[in-house]
Formats: sequence, structure tokens, C-alpha cells
Amino acid sequence: MGILGQILMWGGIIGGAIFGIQILIMAFKTSIGWGLACLLLGIPTLIFVAKNWAMCKTPFLRMLACYAVMGIGMALTAYGLMSGGMPQ
Repeated sequence: MGILGQILMWGGIIGGAIFGIQILIMAFKTSIGWGLACLLLGIPTLIFVAKNWAMCKTPFLRMLACYAVMGIGMALTAYGLMSGGMPQ
């Protein structure tokens, strides 16, 4: 369980980073101000996605899906660590 959890966790992290970078590129294409705000702060990214939902919908939802996969991977990793160390 631990190895599967690690694979899912790292896959979710890498996928989430890729889609986050796609949103960041969209912000820089809109304007330098949006791009810098999204790069340096967290909240402007959510505001940018809300204001430009039609453009950002697909990468944002894919990023959320990747974070869900990451969470499942973390849970499986924790379960594997706890069950592997228990005496039987």
C-alpha cells in the first residue's frame, strides 16, 4: 500500500504543479500584473480563475483532481506505514 500511495501522491503533486503553471501562464498572457500577483500571492490566483472561468475551467478542475489523487496517495501511504509497523 505504501508504494502505491507514494506513486499516487507524487503523481498528484506533479500533475497539480503542471496545471498550476498553466494557470500562471494564462495569467501572464492576460497582463503582467495578474501574472505577478498570481506568482507571488495565493488569493489573486483564485480571483483570476473566478474572473476568467471560461478560460481557466479545464486546468483548474484538473488541478483539483490531481490534488484529490495526492490526498488519496497520502492516505494510502499513511495506512501502509501504520499497518506495516504493527506487530502481528
